[in-house]
Amino acid sequence: MTFLTTFFLMAPPDGDGGGAMINLLFLAAIFFVFYFFIIRPQTKRQKEIQLKVSEMKKGDKVVTGGGMIGVVNTIDDDTVLLEIDSGVKARFQKSSITDVNPNKK
Repeated sequence: MTFLTTFFLMAPPDGDGGGAMINLLFLAAIFFVFYFFIIRPQTKRQKEIQLKVSEMKKGDKVVTGGGMIGVVNTIDDDTVLLEIDSGVKARFQKSSITDVNPNKK
């Protein structure tokens, strides 16, 4: 028998049940890692983008979720009119804007 098969065939030790505590600590450590290294930075980034979108003004350069780059022409309640090229304008939802670069042409 190999070591792994012997290891998996071993019965749990009788006694205090300390294995349950170790499992709970391991699950808590996994939650801690996911929260502080994945969830928290992502929510922080989303808040920064929402702040930039709410503060954007005419003339700011923006990037949409589809990769379109344009300059803000007019801003409505929930839409933005972007000038994509000279004379080419398109209307986008504010929620589709992924980045705002103020005063860049």
